[in-house]
Amino acid sequence: MSTAVSIVRTLLGLLFDHTIGNIVRMVPIIRLPKLERGPVSRGFLALLLGILFFGLTMLFSASYSSAYASSGKLYSIIKPQVMIAIVGLFFMWVLSNINYRALRLMSESLYIITIVLLILALLSPEDTNGTYRWVYLPGGASFQPSELAKFSLMIWTADMLDRDYDKKNRLWYGAIKPALPLLPILYLLHKEPHNSAMILLCLIFATMLVCTLSPGRWLLPLIPACAVAGSYFLKGLASGEGYAAGRMDAAWGLAPLDTAGMGWQTLQSIYAISTGGMFGVGIGASVQKHQWLPYAENDFIFGVIGEELGFFGCVILIGAFAVLLIMGIMIALRAPDLYGTVLGIGIISQIAWQVFLHIAVGTALIPNTGISLPFFSSGGTSLLLLLSEMGVLLSISRAGNAREQRLAEQHRAETERMLQRTRYRSRAAR
Repeated sequence: MSTAVSIVRTLLGLLFDHTIGNIVRMVPIIRLPKLERGPVSRGFLALLLGILFFGLTMLFSASYSSAYASSGKLYSIIKPQVMIAIVGLFFMWVLSNINYRALRLMSESLYIITIVLLILALLSPEDTNGTYRWVYLPGGASFQPSELAKFSLMIWTADMLDRDYDKKNRLWYGAIKPALPLLPILYLLHKEPHNSAMILLCLIFATMLVCTLSPGRWLLPLIPACAVAGSYFLKGLASGEGYAAGRMDAAWGLAPLDTAGMGWQTLQSIYAISTGGMFGVGIGASVQKHQWLPYAENDFIFGVIGEELGFFGCVILIGAFAVLLIMGIMIALRAPDLYGTVLGIGIISQIAWQVFLHIAVGTALIPNTGISLPFFSSGGTSLLLLLSEMGVLLSISRAGNAREQRLAEQHRAETERMLQRTRYRSRAAR
């Protein structure tokens, strides 16, 4: 009995040390060091704010019909989204002014909170689709733990890959050990079920591994192995029961000919995009969003954008995200340490994969996976977490810009010293 009590005490002590203890240890380093308080990347910030404003504008256009049909109020969807955007911008500002390295001390606490919330989601009432993806809060608010799981996984994976970087060529340290925290999250998401979140988490994790070339010589054999595992997962979805099997059986792929075999949502999205033509029917003038296109404010908002702004507007949207991704990658590569680089790559890869999957679903390239379009689709949890992640990326940019400024100043000082020596020698030669 005493042995069991001592084991429990030891485990509780470790849990306390790795949660509360790490939070206490985070306090002294939470501010960026003075030498790393550089300016944020203003171009990235300006483009991000432009995309956010564009997204809120299109969300109101896409959502007022659904909002009126469900609540009798035109602003019942856009109003809370704008309020959450304001709160998210505040969080972004706060996180941009802290030391992003302090987040690694929060990795275990955040992971435990994520697991607890995912379990609570399974114990909560099922939603309208028969799934268990939400934790319902007092006052009618709700929270989607899968969004927090993405952020939690990025922080933990970046920490592990940084700590074991010198041993990354070994399979255990380069792939298996970093993947262990992912497995419980995938299991809980499978029980909800939330297949799109599972796919997205795996893609983010794989991107972070590949960008660090982990696990070395094992990387090439792992790619086909993961492809086989993914194909078996998709085969299991297609042969199972429920909504996922129906979506897998619907017509999709490059230029599908059997439009009659498409799912209703995908078919209406194709109708909306094709109606838009080159320049669209104008903002607010969409027909498909009036109860024809399901989830026009969320999973299929790209269809409304295509209808109202046309091909030209879609190109602008894709181009804006492409520039944002390139600028985000440059911020990650300029980070002063590997942890900042890997964490930045993880954050920007989430946006990249979500944009790709959302547009691919809306254009019938892949089955309907229910992926939101970042900064455009309705969803308070997603927007709040995305803006918080942007704050972390801006913190990385401040440290990287400060480092580049110091190197530039050192280079100018060294150049000035060399010029002075040259002048002195020329005078001495005279």
